[in-house]
Amino acid sequence: MGTSSGRWLLAATIGGSSMAMLDSTVVNVALARIGEDLGADFTTLQWISNAYTLTLASFILVGGVLGDRYGRRRVFVIGTIWFGLASAACAVAPSAELLVAARALQGVGGALLTPGSLAIISATFDRADRAKAIGAWSGLGGVASAIGPFLGGWLVTIDWRLVFLINLPVAVGVVVIAVRHVPETGRTGSTGQLDIFGTVCIVGALSATTYALTTAGAMGWTTVVISIGAVALALWVAFVVVERRSASPLVPLSLFTDRVFAATNLATAFIYAALAVYFFLIVLQLQLVAGWAPLAAGTAILPITVLMLLLSARSGALSERIGPRPLMALGASLGAAGFAAGTRIGPDASYLSDVLPSVVLLGLGLSCAVAPLTSAVLAAAPESLVGAASGVNNAVARSAGLLAIAVIPGLVGLGSQDGLQPAVVQQGFVSALWIGAGLMAVAALVSLLGVPKRRRPEASPEIAAYREVAVYKDTCCPVGAPSLAPPDDHAAL
Repeated sequence: MGTSSGRWLLAATIGGSSMAMLDSTVVNVALARIGEDLGADFTTLQWISNAYTLTLASFILVGGVLGDRYGRRRVFVIGTIWFGLASAACAVAPSAELLVAARALQGVGGALLTPGSLAIISATFDRADRAKAIGAWSGLGGVASAIGPFLGGWLVTIDWRLVFLINLPVAVGVVVIAVRHVPETGRTGSTGQLDIFGTVCIVGALSATTYALTTAGAMGWTTVVISIGAVALALWVAFVVVERRSASPLVPLSLFTDRVFAATNLATAFIYAALAVYFFLIVLQLQLVAGWAPLAAGTAILPITVLMLLLSARSGALSERIGPRPLMALGASLGAAGFAAGTRIGPDASYLSDVLPSVVLLGLGLSCAVAPLTSAVLAAAPESLVGAASGVNNAVARSAGLLAIAVIPGLVGLGSQDGLQPAVVQQGFVSALWIGAGLMAVAALVSLLGVPKRRRPEASPEIAAYREVAVYKDTCCPVGAPSLAPPDDHAAL
């Protein structure tokens, strides 16, 4: 930690992961302006958000595997360059359709970039300083997540294209530092086959499902939409079959035989589905209905991150004593209350009386639930699969958010041609928040019924440190956080 090489390595890994985190938070703030400038309807705005999440969720596990096999620095640098070029394509996109395509490419770059940042630190730093390095990486990453909405709101007041252009100097700096100062790690020399078929199936299944649900919200269940839905179902079945037969599966299905792991991931799906809808719609509601400036709308939800930074460590410590179940249930219940309180936000919304109660309740709920939830997922997995468990939980969270944004706006009438009219947004926003409250309530019920009291098994110091930072990252950056790669050369991921 005290050497220049250590500081350079931290600068590269923190810069890369923070760039990906910032992009996942600032774009939502810019959606209203993008829609005005490019003439995009609500369904297209959904795809601007979903295209990034779709490819990120689909390829993030593959990114970890490629780093372990071909070199973590190499894949990290390739992902950073890819992300920068895709960001430039987003910034110059002349139409909403090309912006959607560029966002999909950006997600692939993020999937190559994010898994390796922690793995590089874990494999490179001296054991005595590894925890300090991970702490610095985690803390500064949390700060990046916190300033994302504020930065996005400020840039949008100038030009929404700056939201993407700001990635270019960061990407150049990260690549230069990584090439000059980050040593290569990984390169296991494994001759096992990559799970290509599993990757193709999961990408196709998520893509077809998202397209069918999003299109159904705008056009109804036409013959074409039903046909695509059938293809999606077939691909999901094929994915399960391929993973069961693969010698090196992308997703080890054996993990789901553990009751705690299965129930906690189910609760994760409900919680993150609700959160994705909340963060997607609230900035649109505040700008299009309440008439707030982008900067004000972006900073309105900052208390959520602040509360999590302040309280989640205490929640994690408490869960060690009493178990994750009561805190997960309490947190999801508080989240449901936060969604219900958010239904007060309307045309004449006051921050103190209408917006703040919602974000405070949601922040308190996430502070209670996320750290115990992530800890329970990692504790339920065998030590040899702890990295895979974190990756699976991260993919579940992202996929749940992706599908929620695809289906819920259509259910509440926001997928129509008038989806960006203030009156339509107001009605749809209130209905969507009640659905989100219901999802949070189901998560609380799943936590109470599905997560038994069980002591956390003892783990090696390296695995324990990895679990701690995985909890921290998912705590501070619950939406859009990077997947974590396991310490050293664990072969599971």
